[in-house]
Amino acid sequence: MTNAPDLRHLTVLVSGASVAGPALALNLARRGARVTVVERAPELRGGGFAVDFRGHVHRTVLTAMGIWDEIHARQTHMGRQTVVDADGDPRVDLPAELMSGDVEIFRGELAQIMYERTKDDVDYVFGDSVTSLTETPDGMDVTFERGAPRRFDLVVGADGLHSTTRRLAFGDEAGHLRFFDHYVAAFEVPNHLGLDRAGRLYSEPGRAVVVGNYDGDPDRAGALLVFRSEELSHDRRDVTAQKRILMDRFAGMGWEAPAVLKALEETDDLYFDAIAQIHVDRLTQGRVALLGDAGYGATMGGMGTGVAIVGAYVLAGELALAGGDHRIAFAEYESRIRDFAKGCQKISGNAGPFFAPATERRIRNRDRVYRLLGSRLLAGFFKRLTEKAATDITLREYPALPAA
Repeated sequence: MTNAPDLRHLTVLVSGASVAGPALALNLARRGARVTVVERAPELRGGGFAVDFRGHVHRTVLTAMGIWDEIHARQTHMGRQTVVDADGDPRVDLPAELMSGDVEIFRGELAQIMYERTKDDVDYVFGDSVTSLTETPDGMDVTFERGAPRRFDLVVGADGLHSTTRRLAFGDEAGHLRFFDHYVAAFEVPNHLGLDRAGRLYSEPGRAVVVGNYDGDPDRAGALLVFRSEELSHDRRDVTAQKRILMDRFAGMGWEAPAVLKALEETDDLYFDAIAQIHVDRLTQGRVALLGDAGYGATMGGMGTGVAIVGAYVLAGELALAGGDHRIAFAEYESRIRDFAKGCQKISGNAGPFFAPATERRIRNRDRVYRLLGSRLLAGFFKRLTEKAATDITLREYPALPAA
């Protein structure tokens, strides 16, 4: 790799401190750029879904960022997950490679790893958000909900599926979000099944309950609810209304659904969203770029974390090669990431029907297919199948990141 250029002249505002934001901050700050990360939440958010990485592209990027070894040290070690019937009896085992990739880690743990490596060099501003963006010949004038207005050379929206940055620079969310006929909810439940890094999936037509233990805690597990639906009109911040929707949709369901719904009543930390994708005509607009879920996100099943990490690496690398010239760097970033991200998004379109097939016949067909793919005879084919989209990009040689 070539020597890293000096990017100390470059000021970058990154909106969002989940995964994509800290990943870009790490890649840019180590090259000298002056990076500010603004996050609506009052502090770095822990927990969240377990996210996975698979294939040589993910490993190459994470190794270059200097975090591969720590991800391995803090991985979930999740085992096989089992599809069960209403009595809890096994129908088919799902190989760990399907659900957990080569290595899996909680999203909050991953964010913490990158935050710890950047907090001394990056200005993190929690409890605030961007309210307006105005491009001038000299930069981007940005106003905030709480902080004073500031000017930056570049702004990167890494603020998720419902990105404020995208709305301000690219237009209303309705023009970019594609709904995939399903919703998903996640929350913590007691580990009453005594699971140890294992999961159970139960499906009825159009709805599914998943209970899994990812960290070996004997008392705690996570629940995932997936259901088929027309597009709903609801306040994304009204947790009480979301609980009512879930209670109604899962009423009368078998297996462990009643116990899961009881835990739902008591939780104060509920994730609820449509299974959807983001599609934009362009990933960049003037001095603004979209990264991760804000630009090419999928709610689940599209390897979104892996794509975000690769996208951050490519965006920072192109800025380094261009000496900070965003006109050159943004064009290269767009051309190199777009098809890769689209390929991963194609997989996510199957997430809802995988968990919650629409009919009993489709449930049986799903189980039959995965019983076959999980056999020893097809193990190698299955691994290549799951890695295909994750490795469908040729990484350019970028200036090496200085050691942390």
